[in-house]
Amino acid sequence: MEVKLWNDKREREMYENFAELYAIIKATEKLEKAYVRDIISSSEYETECQKLIAHFKTLAFTLKDTVPSIESFADTYKMDCPAAINRLVTSGVPATVEHRAAAATSATNSAAIVAECVQNFITAMDSLKLNMVAVDQVHPLLSDLSASLNKLGILPPDFEGKMKMKEWISRLSKMGAADELTEQQARQLHFDLESSYNSFMAALPSACT
Repeated sequence: MEVKLWNDKREREMYENFAELYAIIKATEKLEKAYVRDIISSSEYETECQKLIAHFKTLAFTLKDTVPSIESFADTYKMDCPAAINRLVTSGVPATVEHRAAAATSATNSAAIVAECVQNFITAMDSLKLNMVAVDQVHPLLSDLSASLNKLGILPPDFEGKMKMKEWISRLSKMGAADELTEQQARQLHFDLESSYNSFMAALPSACT
C-alpha cells in the first residue's frame, strides 16, 4: 500500500524544503571536516562554503515559520552536525574569513590592514547614519570589517571589536535579507561600532610596540 507523506502541494513543498535543509546541513558538516583535515584547499573550501551559506540563508528565510530554530530541526532529525550549525547559524561566514588574518599577517602589511580596518569602521558607521539598515546592506559591511580585523594579527582573539562584530553577524544571519534593523538595534550597532573603533585606535600603539 502506498503511503503519502503529504496531503497537498503545499505540504509536499514543505517536506521537499526540509529535505533540502537537511542536505545543506549534512554537506556543510562534511565540508568543515574536509577543511580541518586538509583534504581540500582553503580556496575550494571558501567557495563551496559561501555557496552553502547563501543557500542556507535563503532556505532558512523561506522556512522561518515552520522551522523557527535550526538547532531544534537538527535535534528532531537526529543530526549530529555541530560544525555545520556553528558555521551556518552562529558564524555565518567561512572559517577562512574568520581566521585568514592570523596566518597571513606580517609586519610589512600591517599598516595597510590598519587603514582597511579604519575605512571599514567608517563605512559601516556612515551607512547607519544614512539609514541603510536592511540586513542585506548591513551584513556585508560587518563581514568586511570582521575580516579586516581578523587579518590584523597584532589584535588579540578576544579583542572587543572582533567579539562584537561576530555577535552582530550571527544575529543578522538569523534574519531575512529584506528585514531591517529597528531604530533601537541600529542605534546599538552604531554605539558598538563607535566603541570598537575607539578601542581599536587605542590598542594600536601598545599592540605595535
